[in-house]
Amino acid sequence: MKIALVHDYLSEAGGAERVLRVLADMYPKAPIYVALAKNGTAKEMFTDRKIVESKWASVLKIGRMYSYLRFLLPQIWKSLDLTEYDLVITSCSGYIARGFKVRPDAKVIAYCHTPPRWLYGYDTPTGAQNRWWGRAFMFVFGPFVRYFDYQSTQRVDVWIANSKEVAGRIKKFYRKDASVVYPPVEFQSTKYKVQSEKDYYLMISRIVGGKGILEAAQAFKRLAIELKIVGEVVDLKLGEQVETVGRVDDLELASLYSGAKGFVALSRDEDFGMTVVESMAYGTPVLAYHGGGYKETVVEGKTGVLIDDTDVKSIKEGLARMEKTKWDREYIKKWAGKFGRERFEKEIRGIVNA
Repeated sequence: MKIALVHDYLSEAGGAERVLRVLADMYPKAPIYVALAKNGTAKEMFTDRKIVESKWASVLKIGRMYSYLRFLLPQIWKSLDLTEYDLVITSCSGYIARGFKVRPDAKVIAYCHTPPRWLYGYDTPTGAQNRWWGRAFMFVFGPFVRYFDYQSTQRVDVWIANSKEVAGRIKKFYRKDASVVYPPVEFQSTKYKVQSEKDYYLMISRIVGGKGILEAAQAFKRLAIELKIVGEVVDLKLGEQVETVGRVDDLELASLYSGAKGFVALSRDEDFGMTVVESMAYGTPVLAYHGGGYKETVVEGKTGVLIDDTDVKSIKEGLARMEKTKWDREYIKKWAGKFGRERFEKEIRGIVNA
């Protein structure tokens, strides 16, 4: 059986790319089709795999044209001819990654990280939905792209969601039922340096500018507690109490996870939140917003604390509860083990072979 993998695009490495990496390991002969592959951390993860870009890639890779030209998504994906394959597994989210050409007898399985957040009114890192140009873009191109998004769902034979939260969105926007297979969380078990003094909290964001970053910085400053942020800083004044670490490799990230007093995750309507489970894999409890996928991974009082808002007051109250609780880090590690790679591979193979 000839198999192809499809992914939105390769640029910065994140949770979706880690899922794709595992799928690529499961099906090592399958080429990976993408809209574009920019030089960066994501592309570096797949140097051992055949990457096939769409014919639009050269234009999309100019600056941030891949974002500005989203109205071309129907043409981008229709340009990919996958009619030689018996099975296509697509890893899809904001860039849709559907609508490509396949044979009528081919099987298409979609592992959905989320329906496009920008297309259905959810918060995005850029906050474009709250700006005049973002609203203008959606007014002009939104209906057209939403139509393509919905039509492309009809060719998918099997839907897999990365959380119950996303399964609900698939049902709402696409009228399709989806099985839930949580993403694979891997654990650097031996090589990382264990930090003994846990005197800081940790946050991770691809682009530091959304996800409650400013509110968290203000709360930690008032409480005189150190906060380390892994990710790119974008025009933010966070104060002396906050240390921005920038990008780090997996071993350094493992060390930061293990050394933190707690992990902070404040994104609203999070799809799944792989970094939350990664932190728990190192025994680190989580302070998270009570919404989205966090409700499925954080157990109140056992593996973390859930707060109902992301304002400074709520964060301070949540941190106070974090500080008062005596956390059983071995229990937290055991809980995170439920989201491991072996379980993911077993469930995916079961669906593929059904």
